[in-house]
Amino acid sequence: MPIFEFKCLDCDEYLEILVMNKKDEVELACPHCGSCNLERILSTTSHTVTGGGPGRPASSGASTQTRNCSSGSCTTYTIPGPA
Repeated sequence: MPIFEFKCLDCDEYLEILVMNKKDEVELACPHCGSCNLERILSTTSHTVTGGGPGRPASSGASTQTRNCSSGSCTTYTIPGPA
């Protein structure tokens, strides 16, 4: 089960989310300030690149959707991969 890291762009705090099912849509908010203005960051401990081949970057396949919600602007991340 992967852990994804995010940085809050409003208060500069970092947070980690454990994803139980990669096909789930996960709604995130900063636990420090409540903002949904988050940016996914690459983990410095582990990552895998597949399918790119020499000279071609691999596509992550992840999608991001930003919309308005009761706490302001929220972001939903859809993380690809097997269930």
